[in-house]
Amino acid sequence: MKCNRLVDVGRRQFLRGSAMATAGAAVVAATGAPSKAAVPPAQLDYPSTRLANIADLKVNEPVDIEYPDADSPGILIKLGQAVEGGVGPDRDIVAYSVLCPHRGWQMSYNADDRTLNCPGHFSRFDVEAGGQEVWGHATQNVPQFTLRVDDKGDIHAEGCSDLIFGRPSNVL
Repeated sequence: MKCNRLVDVGRRQFLRGSAMATAGAAVVAATGAPSKAAVPPAQLDYPSTRLANIADLKVNEPVDIEYPDADSPGILIKLGQAVEGGVGPDRDIVAYSVLCPHRGWQMSYNADDRTLNCPGHFSRFDVEAGGQEVWGHATQNVPQFTLRVDDKGDIHAEGCSDLIFGRPSNVL
């Protein structure tokens, strides 16, 4: 009998919480005020930094970079086919942090399947799909650097999609 009462109390609390959540959603819908969760995260703006020139890149051979500073290793890579977020004449040049977003281990690039791989807990990230995690313990994708190519073919990093592992804020 005592167990059934606990189940009934649990059901009542669940239903009361559900009713409150529904009411909150109705207020947002009626007023048009978005919740904070509905606002997408902003691009992290770091200083523009020249990384390389298009002529320096070979398809599927990463170039080691540091962005936005020496404490942030990354790679710049020409993939040989257009990808989302890619720059350059073929829209195939991308750059990523190589610090795993799970625990900050330094990842390595696997040219065979075009992934960044963490030696710590074996998370894997697809560099052709915006750094999306394809396996492992990480709970977010690897940060991708925003790139720009100037009229001389110089490649500049100008921001980052997510917070780089180990940084308490979005500023230098």
